[in-house]
Amino acid sequence: MANDVLSAKIATPYANALLDLAKSQGLIHAITSDMNNLRELLDATPDLVKYLNNPVVSHSAKKEIITKVITPQVSKETSQFLMVLTGRNRVNYLQGIATCYLELVYELANIKIVEVTSASKLTDSQQNLLIEKLETMTNAREVKLVITIDPTLLGGFLIKTNSQVIDLSVKGQLSQLASHLDTVLDY
Repeated sequence: MANDVLSAKIATPYANALLDLAKSQGLIHAITSDMNNLRELLDATPDLVKYLNNPVVSHSAKKEIITKVITPQVSKETSQFLMVLTGRNRVNYLQGIATCYLELVYELANIKIVEVTSASKLTDSQQNLLIEKLETMTNAREVKLVITIDPTLLGGFLIKTNSQVIDLSVKGQLSQLASHLDTVLDY
């Protein structure tokens, strides 16, 4: 938890600076696309994340791997930003910075990111229905779902948006029932 707080404290100013650069250069779409792609790349290649996060690996070696692997896929400005992060020994916060940047852009565009943990894979129609309900509930212009599967929920799903958690899982309902029974049996 403390590491998450530290990561957020470090990531936020860099994400804000990148957003300011994107706005001033008229590159919000390009840099947002780069950050989305970077986040997907980092999620898909944990070995790359380990390499970039390794304090033993030199800055020049990290810059070289970024130049070879990432630079051909991103804009010049994003590439320069990655070099700044590497030079300042902050490239290990890249995932947090990308996430924070995307949250800032989505907030700017009134788009909400909602984390949904489901017991099983949601169909397209279920996702669309959920998006419609969440758009109404949050007054967002658009809702983007980040879906993870957790079979331990037994059924239903868990919705997290900002500081609100809505537990519609069977596991959550069973826990509520158990705690209710405990209080009733105490009397």
